Order: sequence, then C-alpha cells, then structure tokens
Amino acid sequence: MTPCVIFDLDGTLADTSTDLVAAANVCFDAMELTDAERRLARLDPVSDAGVAVRGGRRMLSTGLERAGRLSDELIDAWYQPLLDAYAGALDVHTVMYPGAVESVERLRRDGYAVGICTNKPAAMAEQLMRSLGVRDLFGSLIGADTLPTRKPDVAPLWAAVDGCGGSRGASLLVGDSDTDHKTARNAGVPSLLVTFSPEGDGVKALEPDATIDHFDELAEAVRRLIG
Repeated sequence: MTPCVIFDLDGTLADTSTDLVAAANVCFDAMELTDAERRLARLDPVSDAGVAVRGGRRMLSTGLERAGRLSDELIDAWYQPLLDAYAGALDVHTVMYPGAVESVERLRRDGYAVGICTNKPAAMAEQLMRSLGVRDLFGSLIGADTLPTRKPDVAPLWAAVDGCGGSRGASLLVGDSDTDHKTARNAGVPSLLVTFSPEGDGVKALEPDATIDHFDELAEAVRRLIG
C-alpha cells in the first residue's frame, strides 16, 4: 500500500486570495450599481481573504449582500464573467505558501503519493499549478468540475487518491476549511488543517485530527497520522 497525502489548493497550498478578490471586483465595477453600492460591494484583498478562498459565488454573494443587491439572478449572471476575469489574471499575486514546495518534495522522497483535490474548476487549477511551476509535483489533480460532485462529497477525494496511485486505506486530506474537514470525515480518513490560511486558528474549533502552523511541520504530522 502506498500512503497518500491529498491537498486542497486555495488557502492550503497557495495564497490565491488577492487574485480572486481582484476578479470579483472587476465584476462589481462592471455591474449596474450606484457608486455607493459599488463601494460597499467591492472586496478588500486583506480583510476579505477568507471570503475569496471560499469561491466565486461566495465572493459575489458577499459583495452584493453588503450593497443590498443580493439576488440569485445576479450571482448566476456574473459567475461566468468572474471566472473569465480570474482566468485572465490568476497568477499575478498568487504564490505557494512558504515551505509548501519543499514539503511536497520531501513527501515524495519519503514514498508518499501526493495529489490535489480542489473545488476550483479543474482547468484553472491546472493553469495555476503550471504557471507556478509545480504541477509535476502532484500525481493527480481533481477539480470542482472533474466529476458530477465536489467536496465535501467523497468521490473527488477518492479520485485524487486513485489518480496518484495512493491507498485509500492510508490517506489523509490537508486543507484549510470546514469543507475539507467534512470531506475527510465523510471518507473516514484523517483531516489535517493549516492555520496559516485566512481562517487562521479558527480551524482548530473544527477539531481536526491535526493542525500545522507551517509546512515545516507537515512531514512529522503525516507520519503520526498515517505512518
């Protein structure tokens, strides 16, 4: 059996929030809003980083709610334009978190299979990972639209495990959110949550199997959880 570590992407492997916020603000600027509504809707790359890593619809709903213009119709109408704006500038500010690359490389040297399971559209995740020069480190990449379901459903997680040649019975999920925690619980595998994401120490309230404050702590935590 090959032990396996599957990673979430946004807020876990890479700090993508600034580019995500920029794409949302492109949409808010283009909407038929008053100047006052637009000022309220626009997201802040620092204080709204936690909103950003929860996805495009969350960003749109948050901004529109603040502006008093929340509606399913507006969210549906602007979701694709948001994706288009993001696809055109998804690597302007995005960086891998400190120690991420080195930690993944160490896992590979130690005999672990590694993959990615993200709720980001697969083509965008592929594009971003290649732009950052790290796609070849991961044996699999499963996105939000690879399968009919997404996290917290277990199917994408198992597809990521299977795709990188890992063992389902000796795998864990590294993430940064309640969605990742629920996915791991649904699959019956350990969850390891990072505290350096926008959620910070708040993830500890989810009572995951482990947390790390820096990627330097990953290898030891993985060995403790799955051997």
